[in-house]
Order: sequence, then structure tokens, then C-alpha cells
Amino acid sequence: MIRFEPREPASLQRLILIPVAAAIVALVLAAIPITAAGVNVISAYGLMAKGAFGSMFAFTEMLTRAAPLILTGLAAAIAFRAKLWNIGAEGQLYAGALAAVAVGTGWIDAPGFILLPLVVFVGALAGGLVMLGPTLLKTRLGVDEVVTTLLLNFVILLFVQMMLEGPMQDPMGMGWPQSEPMLDAATLPKLMSRMRIHGGLIIAFAAAIAIHILLKRTVWGFEIRAVGENASAAAHAGLPVKATFIRVGLLSGAMAGLAGVGEVAGLKGYLTADLSPGFGYSGIVVAMLAGLSPLGVVIAALFIASIFVGADSMSRATSVSNYLADLIVAMSLICVLISGLFLRFRIKFVKPRTNISQETQ
Repeated sequence: MIRFEPREPASLQRLILIPVAAAIVALVLAAIPITAAGVNVISAYGLMAKGAFGSMFAFTEMLTRAAPLILTGLAAAIAFRAKLWNIGAEGQLYAGALAAVAVGTGWIDAPGFILLPLVVFVGALAGGLVMLGPTLLKTRLGVDEVVTTLLLNFVILLFVQMMLEGPMQDPMGMGWPQSEPMLDAATLPKLMSRMRIHGGLIIAFAAAIAIHILLKRTVWGFEIRAVGENASAAAHAGLPVKATFIRVGLLSGAMAGLAGVGEVAGLKGYLTADLSPGFGYSGIVVAMLAGLSPLGVVIAALFIASIFVGADSMSRATSVSNYLADLIVAMSLICVLISGLFLRFRIKFVKPRTNISQETQ
């Protein structure tokens, strides 16, 4: 008979080693399909590394891909810290992008020093308000937020498609379902000339530092950690559990909304229905790899971004599909979850007890 027994709290070193080991194991396991495709594993991984770090262009492309992953990773990390399971960062990203486009395409006439901060604020607010609904349903009616946030992703994406094919469609877009381009005054500045890297990366880094300070140095951060550890005990101690959930929901949605702002105001310049290749869902993987640490989210996002960008480059030079990146990311998450289980519990094999009556006979 197998029994799980709780372990002592893990040391910081072990907590850091778990995601690193998970990434290494995922890369080792991914070598199997690479070999099956008839490609040398070392050569394939060398091409991936070159595609992500081999030139200034490759490096900046990796950072550009990392910016929305940091923000959606923070959205998941801050919510999961409070045991608020936000699976709707994808929809919140699109809501933030839609709000940013609504303000930044000329609907409001204002100079750049007013318009750009307004675009950023409105995008964050839109993402936060989308998450507010499921949070209120959880705190007031006990509705499972996993279901509501997940289903809202599809509702919001359908709404975005309706807007892009209707009132927000670019009249100069020759019928393509896309929004009008953002005004120059509403776009985030480029960080390097002739590169796509933009100010959204600075916003992502600043958000990670701000949330780290919030969790470690403020009363609100203590409340979030306490509610996440045991909401019933926190309520018994007089902490505002429902208010904490609501604040966390707003902040989590705002982070995902900022990811959408960065994509339309910094990268593409307009909104399309395929704006995100799944940044909201990848953010969950980023948060889990980071152990829900805001600063760890930055490192995990850089790792995931390098895998995606490197796999794209490798697929152009070999017969291996760039879907290998999804495989590596998925296996990394599975390895983290399994190692986390063994970190919290030890497996003990116990002999089943013999029935006393049978022994007497």
C-alpha cells in the first residue's frame, strides 16, 4: 500500500533547482522526437540557441516575445498566490488590446504625453474589469472561477471578431478583419532602431519588480499570502478575504490587459483576431515554472520565449516542426508539477494490515 507523507518545507535552493531540473528533463525528453525525425539532437539544439541568441536581431526578437509572457505570467502568479485560479488571461489580453485600440486610433484627440498613458491605463482597466466578474461570482455565489474565466476567453474573442468585422474595422483594410492603425502618439517607443523590441518590455520588467515588492513588503502582500495559504484561517484572524480576492482579481486581469496593450501599441500597431498565439495560456506555464515568484516569472518567460523563437529558427533549417516548442513547454510544466508533488510529499510503502479475525482462525 502506498501512502503520501508530508515533508518539511523545502529550502530555497531546492525550490530554485526544481524548475531548472524540469527544463533540463524536458529538453532531454524532446530529444526523442528530434532523433525520430532523423536530425542530430546537438545540431538541432545548437540551431535553437543560435535562433534565440545568435545575433542582436535574434536576441531582441526573443525579448519581444518575452514581454507579453512576463505580463501574463504575472497575471497567473499573483492570482494563484491567493488561490484565485485565473485561466482567462487570454481573454483579458484581448480585452486590453481592444480597449487600447478604441482609445488610440483617434477616438480621443490628445497629445502624446496624455494619450499614451491613457491607452496603457484603459487597457489595464479593461483586463481588470473582465476578471472582476468571475471574482465577484466566486466571492458572492461560490461559482468556480476556473470555468468562468476559461469560458470568457471564447466570449471575448468572439466579441473582438465581431468588432473587427463591424464598427471597428479599418475602412482602408480592403475587407480584412483588423482595426485601424494606432496613432503615432499612442504607440510605445522602440527601444532599438530597426528592431521590433519596444517599451512594453520596460513595462513588463517594472510590473515584475512592483509585484515582488507588493508581495514581500506591504500589508496587502501579506494578506494575499495569508489568504492563499488558508482562506478560512485568514478570515478567522480578521483579514478581509473577499476584498483581497477582488483586489487580486483586478490586478491579475490588469497584468494580462497590459500584455494586450503592448502587442497593439508596441508591436503590431493594430488589432487582429490572431494577435496572441496563446500568450494567456503560456503565462500559466511561466508562472508554474517560476514557482509563482514575480522575479522568477521574468526568468521563466525568457526561457519560454527563447524556446519559441529558437524552435521557429530551427524548423526553417531542419525537418523538425516548430511545434517542438509546445512539446518542450508542456513537458516542462508536467515535470514541475511532478517534482512539486515529491517536494511536498514522500512516498512510503506500507504493508496492509491483516484482518484480526483471519489471524485468529
